[in-house]
Amino acid sequence: MYRRLTFFSHRIFTNTNHVSATTAVFYHQVSPLNPQSNGFSFFRFLSFSPMHRRAPDPDDPSNLMKEDGVSVCSQMWVENFREPDRIISNLTSYLRRFELWVLAYQKVCADEMGTYMPRSAIQKSALEDLLALRNAVLDDRFKWGSRLQFFIKSPRDKTDYESLSKRKIKAILTTTQPAPFQDRIVQEVLFMILEPIYEARFSQRSYAFRPGRNAHTVLRVIRRNFAGYLWYIKGDLSTVLDGLKAGLVISALMRDVRDKKVIDLVKSALVTPVITSKPDDGEKKKKKRKYQKKRVLADDEPKPDPYWLETFFGFAPEEAEKVPSWGHCGILSPLLANICLDELDHWMEEKIKEFYRPSKSDVIWNSPEGEVEQGNTSWPEFVPTSGPDKTRKMDYVRYGGHILIGVRGPRADAATLRKQLIEFVDQRYMLKLDNESLPIEHITKGIMYLDHVLCRRVVYPTLRYTASGGKIISEKGVGTLLSVTASLKQCIKQFRKLTFLKGDRDPDPQPCFRMFHATQAHTNAQMNKFLLAMAEWYRYADNRKKIVNFCSYIIRGSLAKLYAAKYKLRSRAKVYTIGSRNLSRPLKEKKGQSPDYQNLLRMGLVESVDGLLYTRMSLVPEADYSPFPGNWRPDHEKTLLEYIMLDEPKTLEEQRDCIREQGLVSPQDYISMLVWNYKRNAIAMDQLSLIKSGGGNTNKGQQFLLSSNQDTVDDKGKEEENEGLHVARLLASEQLKPLNGLFKVKKWIEDRGLKHAAGTNAPLPNAELIMSKLGLSDFSNVGYSRGPYPDLYLKALELLEVSKDHIFVFEDSVSGIKAGVAAGLSVLGLTTKNPEHILLEAHLSDKGL
Repeated sequence: MYRRLTFFSHRIFTNTNHVSATTAVFYHQVSPLNPQSNGFSFFRFLSFSPMHRRAPDPDDPSNLMKEDGVSVCSQMWVENFREPDRIISNLTSYLRRFELWVLAYQKVCADEMGTYMPRSAIQKSALEDLLALRNAVLDDRFKWGSRLQFFIKSPRDKTDYESLSKRKIKAILTTTQPAPFQDRIVQEVLFMILEPIYEARFSQRSYAFRPGRNAHTVLRVIRRNFAGYLWYIKGDLSTVLDGLKAGLVISALMRDVRDKKVIDLVKSALVTPVITSKPDDGEKKKKKRKYQKKRVLADDEPKPDPYWLETFFGFAPEEAEKVPSWGHCGILSPLLANICLDELDHWMEEKIKEFYRPSKSDVIWNSPEGEVEQGNTSWPEFVPTSGPDKTRKMDYVRYGGHILIGVRGPRADAATLRKQLIEFVDQRYMLKLDNESLPIEHITKGIMYLDHVLCRRVVYPTLRYTASGGKIISEKGVGTLLSVTASLKQCIKQFRKLTFLKGDRDPDPQPCFRMFHATQAHTNAQMNKFLLAMAEWYRYADNRKKIVNFCSYIIRGSLAKLYAAKYKLRSRAKVYTIGSRNLSRPLKEKKGQSPDYQNLLRMGLVESVDGLLYTRMSLVPEADYSPFPGNWRPDHEKTLLEYIMLDEPKTLEEQRDCIREQGLVSPQDYISMLVWNYKRNAIAMDQLSLIKSGGGNTNKGQQFLLSSNQDTVDDKGKEEENEGLHVARLLASEQLKPLNGLFKVKKWIEDRGLKHAAGTNAPLPNAELIMSKLGLSDFSNVGYSRGPYPDLYLKALELLEVSKDHIFVFEDSVSGIKAGVAAGLSVLGLTTKNPEHILLEAHLSDKGL
């Protein structure tokens, strides 16, 4: 018995979740033997023993994650877009948030290992090391570029740095090494903190290294906004991306951020030297074997880019080739470059406003703001020669370190602007530019930007218009189109760089020997992905069909030569004969030893071979000419701004006032009412007429007949009343239906001999027609009134000869309720047209029936 007592007591104290259940069982088993000495005393002991939950461990990293890291980032984006102009002085509080560090660890692990690591899969030891890294950053103990001492290591790094030899330690300390894992985590945290601050402040004219913006956005902006510009200034400021002095970067950063901890971290990353020396040439290197065994990648090892993606990266335009990398900043470098160049963007925006001079004699850009919607940009823009009486205007875009300025006006204005730009860049960035680095070119010569050529195409459209007397006149006009064309010369240059062809005038495809050991199906699949990427890259080019078909020709010729060498078919013609034009038929097949290829494919014994895409120009998709809005913003920014607008109490009040004044009119109701009236009565009603006719009711025809009790209705003329009566007679027989319970209420009134009358603010002919159709002719007609005035109800009291204490009113409109309350009557609101809360706001004396 005592052994059992000891066992149960141990179980009770070790597992506090089952105290009550174990106590009850033990009591029933022990009390029959000796209830006084055993069961009762032990039960009292358990019942009075204090039970405390285990206090949370302050050193446990999991207790610091009180919120999801993504929600913390979302909160920062909302706060900065709500107040984009405020000076940020306290970012250390975000630097302390352990949720951001865990999110940064997940991102860096995904880059390192190629797979996303959920938060539940992070080991406790990794969280403790991550917490130690955060504390080191907050206590100024973190050093950029550490090679041997780490607070946290990559999950893939199994190196024991304490047992390394001196030779290996020397090689690590003196040769170029990838950025340490802990450095990338700190960079990611700083990036998540700084990006929302500056994205809310950046100019809308910069498009590189920013979320939601890319080279396609620049091309669409140019196609829409640069039509009609005669002179172009193309500038290369890419030397800024190579690096600026730390003082210039920090001064640009401190325009909006004044947090000392963050500024010191960025400054330390900029000034800490980076070791980039190579290993000594004198050391003996092991000779590689002639045939090495192919290394098998581990499951957690990131896979290299496929061949098609490598090839596409080789087509990067000049403006997108250079990505800034400053010191130990890593992924912070592009953001810091945009911060420094943002001052140039805002300076150019001021110059655009100063330069703009509208002219009423121009056919385009003649609004005071110069922001007239140009509509379909493929339509010819009539741009006469520039002169003193013509509109002067310019525009500006920047992609990375490359700028493009379009000027409409004399060349002297473009030269003046270039001079001012050279002075500004010299003063702000200490960068010496000259006229050769900022050339002024005319549109007729063609402007190369992002591997696309901007040129002007003159068209002669036929203008047809109706002169006086109804005579149609046709005459020739002169207009220009801004053509955005993919550069075939640049495409050939990129293919030559990738050794896909040789020659300039007659490019000759070369065999793609990188895919020599791959199967035909795999090779075709890789090249199809490349062709799809090229078709997407040239999506907005006017000559999209031509340029993509040329790429397909080069790839097809290269693969044909490869297959001819691989399968010993001697010539491309033999390859096309066996494999067809798109190389979709298998080239390696032994006759007489296997059934037909289609049978093998049906049985799943061979791999299907996809033919090459775009082998004919008719198969290439057309250029994308979808309209581009003038005030375009990325989707995430539009969502943020809409959320901030809806979150403001002022927006809610405005919507509430709008509903109170105009009622609830859905777009479907408005369109159906408009079409129905136009088809039946040949009367086009606009939105105001619909609101006046009571569009908030579910029965629109009846509301039109009853007109409206809204207080915004103006006095109508006799012609409008006659027209309304005519329409009422047409609609009364078809759409007029009584409300549910109307005749029951009428019978209840008649059975009790109560006095009753009807009043309305609709025209009297309409009211009489409605009353007769509904069988309510016995109701006394009080009269006709407008607005929320008590005259109508005072006249009813006089007509019925009753006091205010013995009468009540049925009403469904806000103005009618206000009029009844103003007359001192009891009003019952009917929620047939307006919601209950709107009627209650009109000082109802009771709720609606």
